[in-house]
Amino acid sequence: MKILLIEPFLTGSHKNWAEEFRQFSQHEVHILSLPGYHWKWRMHGAAITLAQQFLQSGIHPDLILATDMLDLNLFLSLTRSKTHHIPTAIYFHENQLNYPWSPADADVKLTRDNHYAFINYASASVADALLFNSQYHQQAFLQELPSFLKAFPDYQNIETVETIRYKSSVLPLGLHLQKLEAHKPSEVTKPACSVVLWNHRWEYDKNPDTFFNALFKIAARDIDFKLVVLGQSFERYPPIFDQAKQQLSNKIIHWGFATSFEEYGKWLWTADLLPVTSTQDFFGASIVEAMYCNTVPLLPNRLAYPEHIPSRYHPSYIYEEAEFENKLQDRICETKHLRSVNTQQYVSRYDWQNLIAEYDLRLKNMAETKN
Repeated sequence: MKILLIEPFLTGSHKNWAEEFRQFSQHEVHILSLPGYHWKWRMHGAAITLAQQFLQSGIHPDLILATDMLDLNLFLSLTRSKTHHIPTAIYFHENQLNYPWSPADADVKLTRDNHYAFINYASASVADALLFNSQYHQQAFLQELPSFLKAFPDYQNIETVETIRYKSSVLPLGLHLQKLEAHKPSEVTKPACSVVLWNHRWEYDKNPDTFFNALFKIAARDIDFKLVVLGQSFERYPPIFDQAKQQLSNKIIHWGFATSFEEYGKWLWTADLLPVTSTQDFFGASIVEAMYCNTVPLLPNRLAYPEHIPSRYHPSYIYEEAEFENKLQDRICETKHLRSVNTQQYVSRYDWQNLIAEYDLRLKNMAETKN
């Protein structure tokens, strides 16, 4: 079967997912993409550019698998001579209905942010199937849709929510976790104390203030730990990072973006503890990668995180908001225990080797159902 995978924002986890799916799938996967920047413009204009590329490509797919960054309606209207009979599915890495916007973004004050959520809604309305990367993501999107539509003046089409719900399902994010094995040091040399890890983007929605402020207080109590800070930073990032680099300078053993996957993997295997404070995450690929390397997570009881841990173990790995600092301090002091825990067993199911058969079968069934 031939699958056309359309990704208007080919970078980071979106790029990894697309290219790795093509690598592992038994189907013939063609990727139609644009570079991963200017996200707002991608949601507006990518459909036009990619429609032109598709019409010139000579590709005749059995299924179109687009991601949430595509205006699927616009793409299909421009290619209807070739696509009118082809089944379509959308993979939701994220959505703009639930994504927390930066308060500094002018579009929020002008209520233009609703337009991007409406693109997601309209695409969901026309697609034959919707695939969400986590149960939380699916539930959050469907729960928010009625309120979103009721904000419009009339003809709100609330009944379409049930139609969208009926054709929605969960298909977890596939990750090439086994490649981390190649970067596991033969002998991991660790400090005597616990190594705390940050491996997320340096952005406000990852809530670095709560993360670092807790470490400031713990360090002030003369509790020993080391710190590894990874993740992509941008020209503008939360100022707490500069404060932390100075205030925790005697704790830091690595600071900044890993220049290679080999280096990234080495630090995941070195770390002991991953405290997570994010206010937004529809799946949490960086958390899963760290857990695969047996870095023990401390996760908030929200978003997609509880799905990564069997419920009977939630008391050990999940915290309520008021518990974070105390639980973090307790875990930091449990170095020997942290280094004996196997968290890889909880997340190995997300490796492509374990997920690809489900991907291939589900997509094959979607194509055959319409045809």
